Amino acid sequence: MELLRSLHPEIVHFPIALFFAYVVLELTGVISGKKYFSKAALVILIFGVLFSVAAVLTGNSAEEFLKFLSPSKNILQVEETHQTYATIMMWYFTGILFFKIYFVSKKNLDFKKELIILILGILGLIFVYQTGKYGGKMVYKYGVGTETFNNKIVK
Repeated sequence: MELLRSLHPEIVHFPIALFFAYVVLELTGVISGKKYFSKAALVILIFGVLFSVAAVLTGNSAEEFLKFLSPSKNILQVEETHQTYATIMMWYFTGILFFKIYFVSKKNLDFKKELIILILGILGLIFVYQTGKYGGKMVYKYGVGTETFNNKIVK
């Protein structure tokens, strides 16, 4: 479990970057009308969802350790908000992925559906931002995950 927990800070940056890249590619595809941007966006979205699952799993492991350390109630509230946004983000983009795969497999992905998927992707970036905001608050305001934090709590 320590391995999962220790991987969380490295893994979380992948879904952030991939979801932003996904939206940029989706937007480029809608504007240009070129299908290869939409196909590239789908591949990036698949990897974004996979890495978001990994981020949530490693984050859950880190949460267990955090609760074991028994930090302040404020830290636990921020962590809970972070976890909520992360879970919503993961399922939200998973939903977009299934929606897009369904229409691609039916060869029924027209401009209107692509535009709806793009808008959903842009709105999903709100969850990405909020997840990162609260994760950053845990690290930069409270020091969660740092050696200083661990030494202070254990003592």
